[in-house]
Amino acid sequence: MNEFVKSFVPGGPVMSPDELETAIRAVGAERYHDKHEFHKLLHGGKLNKGQVSAWALNRYVYQEAIPRKDAAFMSRVHDRELRREWIHRIHDHDGKVPLEEEGGLERWLILTDGLGLDRDYVTSMEGALPATRYACEAYVYFVREQPLVVAAASSLTELFAPSIHRERIAGMLERYDFINDPEMEYGKRRLNQAPRDATFALEFVKKYAKSRYIQEACVNAVRFKCNVLWAQLDALHLAYVHGMIPPGAYRPEEV
Repeated sequence: MNEFVKSFVPGGPVMSPDELETAIRAVGAERYHDKHEFHKLLHGGKLNKGQVSAWALNRYVYQEAIPRKDAAFMSRVHDRELRREWIHRIHDHDGKVPLEEEGGLERWLILTDGLGLDRDYVTSMEGALPATRYACEAYVYFVREQPLVVAAASSLTELFAPSIHRERIAGMLERYDFINDPEMEYGKRRLNQAPRDATFALEFVKKYAKSRYIQEACVNAVRFKCNVLWAQLDALHLAYVHGMIPPGAYRPEEV
């Protein structure tokens, strides 16, 4: 058992599946990143184009990490049915070959295109904030190293995602004249994809987290994932609201 799980001291009886779900959902109510100040500025129309561009560029780093963490998860799965279920997460982001649809990464690049960012610059990730890259790689590492049920639990921020996508789509289309409907296609697709993925992962966690020890680890995995998302917004706020942009990071003219 690795250090993350060993850090827990079992407390109380084993939770029922419904009690475990309640504990997981309570994490989102407490610390999902819709409560972050940068999120409120972004969705409230309070940022300029340069600041929105900085967010989109840095968020690409997170989007790019998602299929890699799912591939890391699948590399450890011996159950063929579980692999067949989980692989569509990679297809959702990377698309399929032969090409049936572009996938979420391509849809995110439509957003950065619309903001005037060069695609090669975005996909190189060289202008991303160091904290962004560190947080995203920490997520990939976490999923690769944790027990499978704990790794799966870290994806359960998807339970809270539809509301943030609805708010983002409506708020950004209404409040930014440089954002148009095609740029919001990523969020529109996630309104259906995220609940599907979250439902499966939640049932998986409720079924296989059988000890209090592992249940607490699963709840803390959701906290960890919220912290990954929160840390990215902390870095953006420090750099592009307070002007503390580190060397080598993207520097929009309007900041």
